[in-house]
Amino acid sequence: MIIQSVLGITLITSLITDIRQRKILNIVTFPAMLFGFLYHTAAQGWNGVLFSVSGFLVGLGVLLIPHLLGGMGAGDVKLMAAVGAMMGSAFVFHAFLYTAIIGGVISAALIMKKNGMWNTIKSAIFIVIFLRMDVVVSPDGKGHITFPYGIAIVLGTGCTFVWGGLA
Repeated sequence: MIIQSVLGITLITSLITDIRQRKILNIVTFPAMLFGFLYHTAAQGWNGVLFSVSGFLVGLGVLLIPHLLGGMGAGDVKLMAAVGAMMGSAFVFHAFLYTAIIGGVISAALIMKKNGMWNTIKSAIFIVIFLRMDVVVSPDGKGHITFPYGIAIVLGTGCTFVWGGLA
């Protein structure tokens, strides 16, 4: 129960800072990771270390490539790694799946809002027919729509608590 409470505080704090400042703070994610490592080590010894470290690595791994490609900030990656350190690899993988679905829905909604529903549908049909993925809508004219991805991470993690895994 304590691990879920610490995770809840971490998620809520990260959600607030991501919405207000567009940052997920190290002062939140690093202590959460450390807490996950220490908690599971104290509770289960070496099995707890393996549980927490594997969760951390899965959480880090699922968002590292999108971060390296410029698709999201490092704070998002560290938040997912903290979720993994506290909840383990299976949980964080399922949270990632929910997060990806929610992030996709939010992105589609933002594209439709910016580009209009009909233009978005035409672009989607074009992509499907010609398998072209270079159609990007931009509010700043430079090809990017951004939103605080911490919203998707928090909602995806919440869905995992409520409904469990997708598999």
